[in-house]
Amino acid sequence: MKKQIAFYCSIAALIIFVSCNNNSSTPKEVTINNIDSANVTSNWKIGVQLWTFRLFTQTEAIEKADSAGVKYIEAFLGQPFDKTSKDTFGINMSTAGRQKLKDLLQLHHIQMVAMGVTTPGTKEEWIKTFELAKEFGLSYITSEPIKTQWDLADSLGGVYGIKIAIHDHPKPNAYWHPDSVLAAIKDHTNIGSCADLGHWARNGLNLVDCLKTLEGHIYGVHLKDIVTFNKTNAADTIVGKGVIDFAPVFAELQRQNFKGMFSIEHESNWEHNVPDVIETVKFYNDQLGKLKK
Repeated sequence: MKKQIAFYCSIAALIIFVSCNNNSSTPKEVTINNIDSANVTSNWKIGVQLWTFRLFTQTEAIEKADSAGVKYIEAFLGQPFDKTSKDTFGINMSTAGRQKLKDLLQLHHIQMVAMGVTTPGTKEEWIKTFELAKEFGLSYITSEPIKTQWDLADSLGGVYGIKIAIHDHPKPNAYWHPDSVLAAIKDHTNIGSCADLGHWARNGLNLVDCLKTLEGHIYGVHLKDIVTFNKTNAADTIVGKGVIDFAPVFAELQRQNFKGMFSIEHESNWEHNVPDVIETVKFYNDQLGKLKK
């Protein structure tokens, strides 16, 4: 009898143990799922397109980005490294110049995520462009590729593991409308979009509709604001102070589970625009705070 009681007690203890473990695991799984859903924006980066500081050398531009609290950049080709060197950023940059740039980025704890906008003209230029991107560990190359080179760019993107993000300039640019970008993306798994929000507004397009058209293919965003909607030469202004309603834009990108960089591209107040960049960073962070509520 005692043996039977001991046996049943053991069974009861085992059932209780399993039940407790099952009950404790369920809330953990729910919590993890909730965290993943709520923290989509943790995969976002706020950076600056160095074109914002085009009047300065790359050395000065990186210092300005650092002073604005930005730790990610999108480089533009042709910017001189400093005032004494003949090196400019691009496929013909010397080995010594590239090392100086790497050292400078490390000094400021800044990561180069992308570069552009570029339109290589030949296969050799495309290969050199990808080699440069690979050397600096880039995620994507912002480009407006020639239509006859879509296959080539896509193929090289697969070889190098680096994406092509098609940029949209205002009309009459070939990629001014997201449908034209979508045409390039079709059957090209390594081609996507660099969504320039300001240029879409200059083209008179609904930004949320544009984002929806390109859903699943957006690798990066150019973050800018303008003073007049549907005017191709509309002036830039500080993000949040122009005509663009950014709340639904950020909400749509969150819905799409966008994972990438917002490159601040401020084309105004060229000589003294660091405070404008700082204000844009603050606006971006404020928007993210509202998304998480």
